Amino acid sequence: MTFRVCFVCTGNICRSPMAESVFRARVAEAGLEGLVEVDSAGTGDWHEGEGADPRTVAVLDEHGYGSDHVARRFEPSWFGRLDLVIALDTGHLKALRRLATTEEDARKVRLLRSYDPAAGADLDVPDPYYGARDGFAECLEMVEGASEGLLAAVRERLEGRAA
Repeated sequence: MTFRVCFVCTGNICRSPMAESVFRARVAEAGLEGLVEVDSAGTGDWHEGEGADPRTVAVLDEHGYGSDHVARRFEPSWFGRLDLVIALDTGHLKALRRLATTEEDARKVRLLRSYDPAAGADLDVPDPYYGARDGFAECLEMVEGASEGLLAAVRERLEGRAA
């Protein structure tokens, strides 16, 4: 049975496609491609149908990640098919939990940096959209820092399903 993860930010052109690309690479490296499906979306539809921000694509390319992406908005009906909904900041976390119609769905929503033991108290991945290109590189560092912990949590859940 496939384990499904969806990363969510505001417009689905910066942080969430970056997290999707990085986590998809971690899943492939772990040999879990057939068991884990990775996706992303935004809380709004401002950029629906557009590709990722060119600065996101450039930073991903520089670090060896793929960046094929088309932005879309998260739909509440997706909760039924998803195992984890990963919010990139606390605003997204709150918005997604408001969209959840059941307590079970609300429990599926987690902050990405909660999987990074080095993150400290600030679990938000800041939005780099209105800043300079170096903000995108900082965002990538945060995403990479949390991806190993997230992968470990997903592995644990997969092993629990197999038991």
